[in-house]
This record gives sequence, C-alpha cells and structure tokens, in this order.
Amino acid sequence: MEPPTSSRLNSRKRRKDGSGPNGATELDGIPPKMSCRSLGLREPAPFSDEVEIDYSKPYIRVTYEEAMRGTPLDRPVRVYADGIFDLFHSGHARALMQAKNLFPNTYLIVGVCSDELTHNFKGFTVMNENERYDAVQHCRYVDEVVRNAPWTLTPEFLAEHRIDFVAHDDIPYSSAGSDDVYKHIKEAGMFAPTQRTEGISTSDIITRIVRDYDVYARRNLQRGYTAKELNVSFINEKKYHLQERVDKVKKRVKDVEEKSKEFVQKVEEKSIDLIQKWEEKSREFIGNFLEMFGPEGALKHMLKEGKGRMLQAISPKQSPSSSPTHDRSPSPSFRWPFSTKTPPSSPANRSRNESAVTYDISEDEED
Repeated sequence: MEPPTSSRLNSRKRRKDGSGPNGATELDGIPPKMSCRSLGLREPAPFSDEVEIDYSKPYIRVTYEEAMRGTPLDRPVRVYADGIFDLFHSGHARALMQAKNLFPNTYLIVGVCSDELTHNFKGFTVMNENERYDAVQHCRYVDEVVRNAPWTLTPEFLAEHRIDFVAHDDIPYSSAGSDDVYKHIKEAGMFAPTQRTEGISTSDIITRIVRDYDVYARRNLQRGYTAKELNVSFINEKKYHLQERVDKVKKRVKDVEEKSKEFVQKVEEKSIDLIQKWEEKSREFIGNFLEMFGPEGALKHMLKEGKGRMLQAISPKQSPSSSPTHDRSPSPSFRWPFSTKTPPSSPANRSRNESAVTYDISEDEED
C-alpha cells in the first residue's frame, strides 16, 4: 500500500522572502527557541561497505502502518534516498531531512551515483564523485552512504541493503528510457514522497555562474587564479584586467564624490551655524549701538548734561532781586587820587567821563 503524500510529511518549502531565522518559516515546524546543547553529530556518516549487516536474520519489510506506529530501537525503518548531489546545497539537505523524519525511528541510507553513470545518463558534473560522496557524508541527517549507487533500483539491491522505503520527490523522474524510474517502487508500495525546495537547485546554481561568467572570471583572476586555470584566452584576460582597473577608478571617483558631498554638507552646516550666530551678534550689536547713539540714547543725555554744566560754568545765573546785597548802602565813590575835583569836560562828555572815571567800590574792597 502506498503511503499518503501530504498528511504525514514535514513540509520544508522555502518562503520567497526568506523570513525567520536561517530562512525558516512557520511550516518548518522548528520551535523558536531550543535548549543550548549540541544537536549535531561529531563524525561523518560511514560508507555501506564499512558497516556490518547481520544477514542471519531474515529480511522482512515493515508496513507503513507499523513504521508510523514506531518500531523497536534495534529495528529502525530503513529508508533509502538516492541522487547525484552535485554542488550539495540546502535543497539537498532539506530533502534528506524530510526522509529522516518520515517515521519515528528511521535509519537513512543515501545512495550517490558515480561519475560514469551520471555523465552517461544526466550530464557532466561540477564536483567529482569523491567530492560528492564526502559532501553527503557530512550531512547531519545521513546514517549511511552507498557509493556507486545504481541508476535504477533492483530487487537485489533493495534486499542487499534491507530497504523498507525509498524517499524521493513525487515528480516523475524520466531517465534511462523510462518515463519514471521509480514507477516499480511506487507500485510495490515502497515509495515515500518528499517535497522539493523551491528556488534552488544544482541547475539554478550553474545557470547563475554561466550568466555571470565575466563577473566570476574577473573575481577569480583577481584572487590569483591564472587564465589557463580558468580557460580564459589572452585577450579576455587583458580585457578583464582593464575592466577591473576601470572599475577601481570608478570606485575611487565615486568615493571622492561621496566625500566631497559630505564635506560640502559639513561646510553648509557650519556656514548656517555661523550665519545664525552672526545674525544674533549683529542684532545684539545694533541694539547696543542704538541704545548708546540713538535719538534717545545715553550719549545724547550725556552730551546734554555736559553742555548744561558747561553753560552753567561759563555764565552763572544772576542773584535774585530779593538778594540782601541790593538793600546795602551804596559804597562811596572812588575818586582819582591827585585831584580833588572832577576835571572839566563838555556837557556832552560829562556823563561818559563820569562813568569812566568814577567806580563804585564796596566797603569791603575799600578797606
């Protein structure tokens, strides 16, 4: 009986926006906080030829219902997942995690195809078979790795590794002259589907590299790789070096522009501050100037007061008419000493001569 495809699977679809820690979403089933303890393994998964199997016990598959209820610790459900695993990425790891979590007690066996099979049936790989074996070995969900795995699963292979279920995404995989290489596995009720991670695959990664070939070629040339190692012609090598220099010049010009903008902005801020301070000081200066030299300023009052004092010093005020000096008796007339009589004069000049010769002297002065 074929197990259901959606009710029991731990869906690991990646959300486009990549929200959540490490790209996790609400569908991942990962608690937001976990206890501080080591959950990873300390050793890589062993190869199948390094693991001893007790063939004395008969090979009896467990049913899906038995596997879901849980099997004894010494009899885990043996789940097999195979693939190329070129440029091992998070999509591969998520698929293996789903296979590992299919049942409460699961032993995950992963088969990796050799370079010969892969190049014949699928195409050239970026990583060689040893690199792909090593990458799968270090995935935390893998318990055992099968090197040189077959392209099509045979009953003999399933019996040799005592496999209970085969895990793979449910999309028909056409290859080796077949519309679906897992068709006979599905018909036998041994197929356990997983879900692909959207947005990432080995083909997508290679497409990015091919699309941005010039960028990565320049990047590796800058890091010390030779043109021969990158299979870059002499002309392209010089072109990439020239582009790198041009980009550096552009970057420097951009940095200078940004620094000049920052400098101009700082100068503007300083000038605005200076203008504001100057306006404040100028208002204060003008106010003080008007207070001192304005129409009603302190200087005008000082000048008026000084002028009044000067006029008062130059021309003092006369004594009032009620002064007692006017009540005093007139002083005797002063007469010229050597004459007892007034010199004769004409009647016209008599009054002038009298005023010129005769002086009134007070008693004090006469004494």
